[in-house]
This record gives sequence, C-alpha cells and structure tokens, in this order.
Amino acid sequence: MQDAPVTQVEKTVFVITYGRSGSTLLQNMINALPGYALRGENANLLASLVRAWQGVRQSDLAARMRARGEPSGPHQPWYGYEAIDSDRLGCDLAEVFLRDVLRPEPQTRVIGFKEIRWHEDPELFVPMLEFLQRYMPQTRFIFNTRAHGEVCRSGWWKTMDPAVVTAQLEQAEALYADWQTAHPETCLAMHYNDYATDPEAWRVLFAFLGEPFDIELVQATLARKLMHMKRLRS
Repeated sequence: MQDAPVTQVEKTVFVITYGRSGSTLLQNMINALPGYALRGENANLLASLVRAWQGVRQSDLAARMRARGEPSGPHQPWYGYEAIDSDRLGCDLAEVFLRDVLRPEPQTRVIGFKEIRWHEDPELFVPMLEFLQRYMPQTRFIFNTRAHGEVCRSGWWKTMDPAVVTAQLEQAEALYADWQTAHPETCLAMHYNDYATDPEAWRVLFAFLGEPFDIELVQATLARKLMHMKRLRS
C-alpha cells in the first residue's frame, strides 16, 4: 500500500451525517478548536473520485489481462490498462482532494469536512470510508444523528412523507452502525439531542480528538445562533 499523502496535517476528521441533523453546530464546535479546519459540504465530490478508484481496483478485465503474464501491446484496444496501479491512483486522488478541496492552511493541524450525502449510494458508502482511512492521515470518523421526529419536521424533510424520511434515516444509520462496529477505535457517535444544550456532553468529542476540554469555548459556541438556513433562503 502506498503511504498516506505527505502533508503538514496531523490528522483528518470526517463528519458523516444526513440533512438537518444539527451537524453545522458540530462543525462550528470543531472549527473553534485551535488548528482545526472542518470544511462544509462539497456536494459529495469525494464519491466521483472513489468511483474512479473502485473502477480500477475491482476491474475484472484488468485482472484477466494481468493473469496472462505478459503486458498488452500497442495493437490491442485496452493497451496498458492492466498496468494501472489502483493504489497509486488512490494515493494521488487523495492528495489532490486534500490539497485542492480541503485546502489546509499553514496553521492547520487537523482538517476534514462534513457531508450529508454519504448514504445516497449505499454500495459506495464503505468504499468511500475505506478510501479515506487508507489514504488520509490519521483518519477519524464522527457519525452525527438526531431524533427522527425532529428531522422529519425540519427543512426540506417536512415536505415529504414522514415514513419515507424515517426509512431513509434508518438506512443511513444502519450503514453508520456497521462501520462503527467494525472500526470502533477510529469512530465516535454524536447525537444532536444530547449535545445541543448540554456543554458537558461535548467532553467525549474533545477526548476523541485528543484535545483538552474547554468549557468556556463550548459555552461560547453553543451561544452563537446558527443563521445558515436563513442566509441560503435570502
């Protein structure tokens, strides 16, 4: 396996959630930590890169070509295809994502992003997290959830059938739970209804990130009103 991308970043953190889960408050709290930069959503840009990586990594054609024991020639339609190194490709794609999408600054120690679209393609969920775990520095995953009834009444979800919304949320959380069970040492589960008004509930996040708990920072962040949905509607 190729080494993780060379960067000054110590570790990477990824918030995995669905829409209207309270993840912007979680993002604000993480960004309040010195040296942290947790970017916002990027329309699931990572999925496109991972599909390219998976396409090469799991190619039956490339495997059959390599099994022949001799390189393809310039007269063949798939000339050179079997020589593509999926691990090198993954490492290079991760480096590009880190440099051009996440864009760490000189003072950045920890970087990442939060996204609400991880579950939209269930078949790609595990490959996306595998990609990050394999190629990003010291990867950590935070899974954020919220009471389903509150989600159903929030934002765009309230225009939908609550049963349909609940089914989507349950599917997403099943994906989260399976990954957390398999990788407990790099995962943290956060629940909006636990931390939205209780400063002490944030202790687990600070411990998970290896940061000293700062009650004043937590209280100041909780006191800051979130205005992102109003700005988007204006």
